[in-house]
Amino acid sequence: MRRLLVVTYYWPPSGGSGVQRWVKFCKYLPQFGWQPVVFTPSNPDIQAEDYSLGADVPSCAEVIRRPILEPYSLYRRLVPHRSAAQVNPLSSSNSSLSGRLFRAIRGNLFIPDPRVSWVRPSVKFLLEYLAGHPVDAVVTTGPPHSMHLIGLELKRRTGVRWIADFRDPWTEMFYYKHLGLTRFADRRHHSLEQQVLDGADAVIAVSPPVRDDFAAKTRTPVYLITNGFDEDDFPECQGVSPARREGSFTLVHTGLFAADGNPLRLWDGLALMCREDEAFASGLRIRLAGRTDAQILDSIRERGLERNLDDLGYLPHSETVLEQRSADMLILPLRREPEYSKVLPGKIFEYLASGRPILGIGQPDGAAAAVLESCGAGRMFDWEDGAGMVGFMRSPHGIPHGTDMYSRRRLTEKLIELL
Repeated sequence: MRRLLVVTYYWPPSGGSGVQRWVKFCKYLPQFGWQPVVFTPSNPDIQAEDYSLGADVPSCAEVIRRPILEPYSLYRRLVPHRSAAQVNPLSSSNSSLSGRLFRAIRGNLFIPDPRVSWVRPSVKFLLEYLAGHPVDAVVTTGPPHSMHLIGLELKRRTGVRWIADFRDPWTEMFYYKHLGLTRFADRRHHSLEQQVLDGADAVIAVSPPVRDDFAAKTRTPVYLITNGFDEDDFPECQGVSPARREGSFTLVHTGLFAADGNPLRLWDGLALMCREDEAFASGLRIRLAGRTDAQILDSIRERGLERNLDDLGYLPHSETVLEQRSADMLILPLRREPEYSKVLPGKIFEYLASGRPILGIGQPDGAAAAVLESCGAGRMFDWEDGAGMVGFMRSPHGIPHGTDMYSRRRLTEKLIELL
């Protein structure tokens, strides 16, 4: 069996889409004759644990954990509780003094990110490890993009085949412009990004626009392998009509829900529908499964929808899937950042697998809107198009099609072709 070394910051018991991508790849790699060898921190700073994802790690996988030193836990002890509740402290919506100071320190002193202190000891350890336990290829996945610096140095020192997997952009990420970078720091970020792109044997991007952006910067081949869904998590959903249950309407959001994607016109529309229809008001449930910014919860309550709100907090992945499957409609709010039009949120693919209609709020001409349209799974509305959102919620909907191209097994096949 061939061996693939995967360098990743996120691994069970860490939860979220950052861990799901490579846990699912590793689940299917042995079926194609590859043994995953995972290198990951033993003490990562994570805010949500999900032990259920560990069940997908194959028994043949070798997991190597090494300690990491990073400053995020110190930040959370210093900032006020409400600021710490921010889903993304790098967001421009975090305008407090501590938030601005955090972004400036993070962007200028920790390049490319606060996990950079792990690079040197990891390279030292892996050089010794690989001398006695060779692998056929190395994949680094980021963010954090410090993982790619480990791969860059391993490539330089050993010549091993190295693939850089970008789950998000680097210098064109939506929050990059909010980091308050000095000219020196900006040049350093761009220089490291270019070294990674040029030094890798291949680069993977997760959306077509991001692939095109990277391809314009380097001669290294850039491939598209999106995120996806695991059909094993949705055994009963394929071809099931998303029928609305009589007397109730359950609107579900799963995953991170950031303040800079707060769909105010959606909340306005729901409040209007409740005022016009008492039966709808009594049957409406807004279920938020995941980390939700306090500003979003406040917006819902300010519109008189508190009795309809179920703030579930972070759930294990298995329970999150159940929430998606039981929804009458799923909401997909994108962030109000121009760069976010190029992003495909990881949750969109599990939304597709659930078979439920998807109400998107964001860039109508972006990558996510194109996926919804191509699969007939829903529509993307501009943040201010409250009337369109209300009309969509009141309309009948069909069954998504063509979603099998996003199954984790099919995506692993694409990875194998690249390897």
